[in-house]
Amino acid sequence: MTDPGTTADDVPVLIVGGGGAGLTASILLSLHGVDSLLVSAAQTTSVLPKAHVLHQRTMEVLRDAGIADAVYERGTPPENMAYAGWYVEGSDHDECGRCLAKVELWGAGGENPAWLAASACRPANLPQMRLEPLLRDRAEELAPGRLRFGHEVTDFQQDDAEVTATVRDGSTGRTYQVRSRYLLACDGGRMVPPALGIGSEGVDDIARMVSVHFSADLSKTVSDPEVLLRWLWLPETGVGATLLPMGPDNWGPDSEEWVVHTSPVTGDVDGPDDEAVVAEVRTILGVDQADVQVHAVSRWTMGGSVADRFRQGRIFLLGDAAHRFPPTGGYGLNSAVQDAHNLAWKLAAVLHGDAGEPLLETYEVERRKVTGRTVRRAVNNIVNHLQAIETVGMGPDSVPEENWRALRRLWSGLPEDAEFRAAVRRAITTQSMEFNALNLECGYTYESDAVIPDGTPEPANPDPVRHYQPGTRPGQPLPHALLEDHDGYRVPLMDLVRPGRFLLIAGEDDAWTEAATELVERYDVPLDALSIGHVDGDYHDPRSTWIANRGVSERGAVLVRPDRFVAWRSPDAVDEPVAELTEVLTPLLGGTR
Repeated sequence: MTDPGTTADDVPVLIVGGGGAGLTASILLSLHGVDSLLVSAAQTTSVLPKAHVLHQRTMEVLRDAGIADAVYERGTPPENMAYAGWYVEGSDHDECGRCLAKVELWGAGGENPAWLAASACRPANLPQMRLEPLLRDRAEELAPGRLRFGHEVTDFQQDDAEVTATVRDGSTGRTYQVRSRYLLACDGGRMVPPALGIGSEGVDDIARMVSVHFSADLSKTVSDPEVLLRWLWLPETGVGATLLPMGPDNWGPDSEEWVVHTSPVTGDVDGPDDEAVVAEVRTILGVDQADVQVHAVSRWTMGGSVADRFRQGRIFLLGDAAHRFPPTGGYGLNSAVQDAHNLAWKLAAVLHGDAGEPLLETYEVERRKVTGRTVRRAVNNIVNHLQAIETVGMGPDSVPEENWRALRRLWSGLPEDAEFRAAVRRAITTQSMEFNALNLECGYTYESDAVIPDGTPEPANPDPVRHYQPGTRPGQPLPHALLEDHDGYRVPLMDLVRPGRFLLIAGEDDAWTEAATELVERYDVPLDALSIGHVDGDYHDPRSTWIANRGVSERGAVLVRPDRFVAWRSPDAVDEPVAELTEVLTPLLGGTR
């Protein structure tokens, strides 16, 4: 590597931005054997809590990255992330702290069998300010000297062969150039998309928010250790706030650190100064000034939008540069990780000469459709929250005494209040679309030239948000199954998909695996093959989980992409399996072979 500030660096991939998307991309590219350079204008990883929930598909990627165990160790224990709760807070009334309702979230701490069956990984909860250092350490371990924080891209140009970026070293002021085959814009949309003239579709200004990260002992006022997210209804102001534990050593009511997200009643995020914001938080939580240590007050705008395009030439947009989510459902960081997961293997395949350039066109086709649908769902979740509090009759212009009068109807027990209680309860339980959105999180599918349809119709789903139906229809994610090798050792099926390599899964018939072996010997394609059966095969299926979901006969085969999405399947045996696989892999690899 050349010394910054002297001559130009040449690198296959330049990553601009050191957040979740950029760091994940760095790790995955290294695991795929691709050299990259990451530069970030920030001096370090985020010091703000930001995102926190990590969906199962994201934890699968972090398992690939080698940091899942550390995330689980430092994150919220399952028993402390089983529910979201709605509470009355904000004054000295005796009713403050009363729980109005609870809704299971993200697998109910391991109690929901559907979530256990969906993945080898359970969801996790770890604030972004604590996740990103884990990602950075792993990225630097895999690519020593390839991460430069405090280095800002000030300009870039691209042609048919490369991207040339001008980078300024923030500590010295010196500039240097980096030439790369491809540039990944993971800068949150701050510099690269505007420079490319890429706009967005959606709503950029849903609400103005203020977040306060602080340390305080809330164990005497906060109850319900099984509740992770606390939605606070504030009758004195008519609006709501969110309270989230931050750990780091204890969780639930014993958490040492917390974050409150609130929106100023006036909607003017710059109106109240930090002191006024902190005073409001103390009032909401009923704690004295001396008992609160404030770490940070941050202001941000809630939005929900998708970039007009995710690629321009040799430049790709990932993470917040490609899409913005409201926090409901926690999709922002998770989508950023999935962007990197989708793109990394495709870049590696092209750079290694295993695939042609057309493969890279599938990144935007696949990810833009999925994230667009998810953004709309997250925005709807915001609407549901507002409708729930409006069902009570509360709002920014409401009167505190009337708010208290309405809220007391929820626990009055009077027959004449039964219909009102049912309406509010119904409004709250609509949030199962946010907290129990298993199919939205785990069951999203891809359609592109990197997927070969088999002509089967999309399965009917009684609830496409909540109900995940595992299967192997091309474009679906690989179903979870716990397999057993010949020594009795159990391994998740996901672990058998190696970085950068396709996996052909057959039954107990050797024809498909033999064809794959011949194809690898003839063309050196990035392809592995194995068989799964009850008696014979490389692995056994002790619980018949794979057999129940594989969607093909015992003589058929399923081809899985390196990112663990099904690329193609054959329902049964064929006369010429070598020719069949050759014909399949050619379009999947962008026309090569």
